[in-house]
Amino acid sequence: MGVVVADSWRAVHPDARVGVLALRNVRNPARHDLLDARRDTLEASLRARFAGWSRAQLSELETIRAYTAFYRAFGQSYHVLLQLDSVAVKRKPIASGTALVQAMFMAELDTQLLTAGHDLDAIVPPLTIAAARGDETYTGITGQPHTLKPNDMYMADAQAVVASVIHGPDRRTRITSDTHRVMFVTYAPKGIGEDALRHHLAEIDTKRARARAPSGRRARAHLQALLHECRNILQSLGRLTLLLKHNLLKRNDIYLRASS
Repeated sequence: MGVVVADSWRAVHPDARVGVLALRNVRNPARHDLLDARRDTLEASLRARFAGWSRAQLSELETIRAYTAFYRAFGQSYHVLLQLDSVAVKRKPIASGTALVQAMFMAELDTQLLTAGHDLDAIVPPLTIAAARGDETYTGITGQPHTLKPNDMYMADAQAVVASVIHGPDRRTRITSDTHRVMFVTYAPKGIGEDALRHHLAEIDTKRARARAPSGRRARAHLQALLHECRNILQSLGRLTLLLKHNLLKRNDIYLRASS
């Protein structure tokens, strides 16, 4: 599935990046033993990493600063900062959800990178990434109608907007218990550098796995940084074969990952 980068995105967000990960043959149970174990491990890791920190100190993380600058332009706060503070500093548990959704939440906490999840079978191609005019509307994941704010980053398929940074994902393409093909999209505003993303990709690449594709060919498995804590979880849910499609645009990076 291709992704079209609109001229508005290039003009308004020339230094932004978007990562797309598509997985097939997954299951989405209400819970999973491996996921629960990795959740507990992540909670302990975050609390050790940020022991003694305050929310103000968390807000100085490079990743958080980049998102905070973007959200502040819209009069909003970056919610992942609040979630990280809740888990790492206030020692509250990571919010529960179905396996795919919880894996996404865990990845957000670990990397602080904003991610939206979608049922890939509900997507009507092509996908377009653009900067909002301010008159686009869609129904949010909770059923609430939203009108996009001018210059917000958003993604749309052939039918309607599927997500925006400020308002989040839509209801039509939300992940459900019946989801068997899933798409994760991470939005990286100015300040989340290419070097940081490539570092995470290289780190994952050192832990590559191999599996047999339906055609009988072998392919290296790659996951982008937003699923740093979730590769083994997702493989256990679907015995995935992950094939890499990499499209690096000159000033806008789109990292595409697709399974077969």
